[in-house]
Amino acid sequence: MNELVVIEDLHVDFGTRARPLPAVEGLDLSIGEGEIVGLVGESGSGKSVTALALMNLVDFPGRVRVRRMSFAGRDLARIPDRERRALAGRDIAMIFQDPLGSLDPCYTVGYQLGEAIGLHGHADERVSAAARRERALALLREVEIADPAARLSAFPHQLSGGMAQRVMIAIAIAGRPRLLIADEPTTALDVTVQAQVLALLMRLRRERGMALLLITHDLAVVAETADRVVVMYAGQVMETGAVPTIFDAPLHPYTQALLDALPEHNLDRARLRTIAGVVPGAHDRPSGCLLAPRCAFAVDRCVAERPGIGAFGDATVRCHFPLGAR
Repeated sequence: MNELVVIEDLHVDFGTRARPLPAVEGLDLSIGEGEIVGLVGESGSGKSVTALALMNLVDFPGRVRVRRMSFAGRDLARIPDRERRALAGRDIAMIFQDPLGSLDPCYTVGYQLGEAIGLHGHADERVSAAARRERALALLREVEIADPAARLSAFPHQLSGGMAQRVMIAIAIAGRPRLLIADEPTTALDVTVQAQVLALLMRLRRERGMALLLITHDLAVVAETADRVVVMYAGQVMETGAVPTIFDAPLHPYTQALLDALPEHNLDRARLRTIAGVVPGAHDRPSGCLLAPRCAFAVDRCVAERPGIGAFGDATVRCHFPLGAR
C-alpha cells in the first residue's frame, strides 16, 4: 500500500516555554492510500491535536515541531504557507464532532457550500454561480439529504444534528480530498443517526477511494470499520497494529483496559470496568511510563524509566513488558 501520510516525531506543546504542556509527544503515524486508520484514546490523549497539526490549524500558544510530515510525497514542513493552506480543505479535509458549532449561524447552507466549492472546486465552479449551485445540489444528494433544493436556503439552526453533520461532510468532500479526517463525527448524535452517518462515511470512502482518519472513543466503531488502529495516551502512541491483531491480542495494558471497559465485555458484571485515575496534566506528568500510576502491571522500572516504542510481531508497542511477552 502506498503511503499517503507520513508523520515522524511530532511534538505539540502548549503553555509557556518554561512550563510546557506536551499535548503530543514524539508521535509517528502513517496512513496508506485508501486506508481507514482509527485513532483512539481517552479525552486529553492528543488525538484531535494530532489532526489539527496535520491540517496546520494549531494556533498560538501551541508550538509544533516535527522531523517529517509528508502528504503524497510532499514535505508539508517545507512547502510555502500558501500551498500548505491550499491543501487544507482540498486534498486534506476535516469534519468535527460539533456540526452546529462548526457551521456559521449567519449564513445559509447554500452560501457555505458555495464558498467551499468556490475555493476548492473546478474552474467553472469557481466562476459560475449556476455551476456552484448545481455542484452544491449534487453534494447534498451524495450525502443523502432529502429535498436538497430546499436545504440550500436553510440556516444551520433549522437543521437537526444529523442533517448538520451531513452538510459538514458535503462541505468537506467539496474539494475531492484524498484524506478525510473525521474527529468524533458521531459524538453529538443519537444512536440511530450515528449508524447512518458512519455508513455514509464508509460509502463515500469506498466510492471516492479516500483515506480516512477516524478519531473516536468508540472502540466498537473502530472494530467494524478500520483497517488499522493507533492507541494514544497522554500525547504518546502506546500501540499500533491491524484491527484483528489489536482486538484479539492487545500488547499494551492501556489497550487491554480500554477493551475491558466495553459494555459487551461486561455482560456478567453489575458495573462496567473502569480505568482508575486520570490522564496526567502539565504538573503531574510521570518521569517514567506515563501510564504507570494507573497500570495494574507497573513495577519499579516502569516508574523510573520511560519506555520506548518497538516492534512486536506485526504491531508496535510502548511498554517495558508487553502483555504478549509476560
